[in-house]
Parts: sequence; structure tokens; C-alpha cells
Amino acid sequence: MKRVISLSLGSSKRDKTVTAEFFGETFEISRQGVDGDEKKFVERLAELDGTVDAIGFGGMDRYLWSEGKRYEFAVSKKLLAGAKKTPVLDGSGLKNTLERAAVQWLQSNGVVDFKNKKTLIVSAVDRFGMSEALIACGGPMCFGDLMFGLDLPIGITNPKLFKIVARTLLPIVVHLPLSVLYPTGEKQNHIIPKWGKWYAWADVIAGDFLYIRRHMPEDMKGKIVLTNTTTEENQKELKERGVVQLITTTPIFDGRSFGTNVMEAMLVAINGGKEMQPEEYLAMLNKLDWKPNIINL
Repeated sequence: MKRVISLSLGSSKRDKTVTAEFFGETFEISRQGVDGDEKKFVERLAELDGTVDAIGFGGMDRYLWSEGKRYEFAVSKKLLAGAKKTPVLDGSGLKNTLERAAVQWLQSNGVVDFKNKKTLIVSAVDRFGMSEALIACGGPMCFGDLMFGLDLPIGITNPKLFKIVARTLLPIVVHLPLSVLYPTGEKQNHIIPKWGKWYAWADVIAGDFLYIRRHMPEDMKGKIVLTNTTTEENQKELKERGVVQLITTTPIFDGRSFGTNVMEAMLVAINGGKEMQPEEYLAMLNKLDWKPNIINL
């Protein structure tokens, strides 16, 4: 049995372990949160290194991307320095392939007509494949990176302007402390409604679920949520708020969709621990006959 652990800076309340089979291989897939404790994360990573087939890095990104250029978070580089034997994947390989393909599949199969719907993507530099595919669909968009990432009351609706802002700010953003950028630990369990104007404006809310959930309003009647990692409790929360459809880009195991870091770690484990190019990820996804999960709430 292959073992894949997603070690997350996030809340341990979202932990889960399941078994699944891919390409004839049985996997034990586990998500373990450290409740925002960076010291505990480093210690647990050292314990896991060399004992499992692949490690997913959850709770924040290792890299952000814009216009084909990769920017590495200083805090992530420091946190992951102790992994010497086991490959650590943050999901960016699949964000570039699987999530891009998900948008294209949903549009071409008539599931969601992004061209004629307004989409709020909470952080486009985090879901760069998804955001580029949404831009290509040609529908109205709001890029929420400044609001959800930096708490600045600015929604950007022009893709060209967004690229300029990303190019300017990313070299600075990747050197900010984790606490400024992303909800970790107990913060992941609280909802603080904010940016209601843009939630109300959008037909589709897309991107990282913890960003979406962090500020979602009580009323999300008629909305479509396009994301990846959700629990059964999250699905209940969305239904109570009136969300009509939840679409996750990663497979659901035992009522739970795991993050792209988990899926990427699984594929790398199948590949003997060797990281892959985008075309290799797509080839493996095609063999799995992967499709987005569509849940009508």
C-alpha cells in the first residue's frame, strides 16, 4: 500500500484518512493539520520524511504564478527545507492542468456557461490555471486577490489590469508573513462576512474554498461554487446559504474532496516519486477518466 500524507498548516478539525485505488495501486490518503503551529509542522515533516511515498503541502501555497512566472513564498521555502527524501507537492502542477481542464470541460459540456455568467475568483494567482481558463471563456470576471489576500477593498474586473497588479505585487507578497496572507488554525473555523457586494454580483464563486468560506455571506441563493477541498459539513453550510451547485475539481473520497496537493502527491507517488510535466499530469488524468464532481445542492 502506498501512503500519501497531506501535511497542512490548517485546522486539525478537517483531518481525514481514507483508502482508495488508482491504477491498480491501493493508497492510504491522510490529511493532517497542525492548527497553524509552524514549529509543529516542521517537526511532523521531519518525522514523515522518508517514511511515506509522497507528501502534500496544505494550508498555503509554496508557489504563486503569473504569466508563466513562478514566485516562491519565503515562509514555505523555510518550512519545507527539512524534507530531504520524500517529494513534497503543493498542488501547483495540477492547478495548472486539472483546474484549467475542469473549466474547459464544464464550458464545452454545457454544465456552466462561464461566457454568460459573472465569476468572482477569490485569488487568481493561487488558481492560475483556473483563472486563465475562465478569462479565455470571455465572461465578466472579478479578481479578488487584493480583497481576499491583502484585505484591500479593491475588486479588479479588467484581466489586463490584474496581470499588471500581479506582476507588480507578487515579488513583495511572497515575502510577507503567513498570518497576513491566509487563514490558518482556528481562523479557518470562523466565517466573517465581507466583500458582500462582490458575492452578490457574481453568479459563480471560484477558487480556494477556505478563502471563499472565510468571508461568505448568509445569502448565497442561486450561486455556483467552483472549488476543490470541501467536507460534508462545508456542503451543508453552502446548501443552507442557498448555493445551488457545488463543483469540485478533485475526486470525492468518502464524502470529502481532498486538495490538489493530495492528488498531485498521489500521481507523483505512482510515478515513482518523480515530479512531472503538465502533459504528463494530463495523460494520467485522462487514463483515470477524471471529470469534475457536480453536486446539485
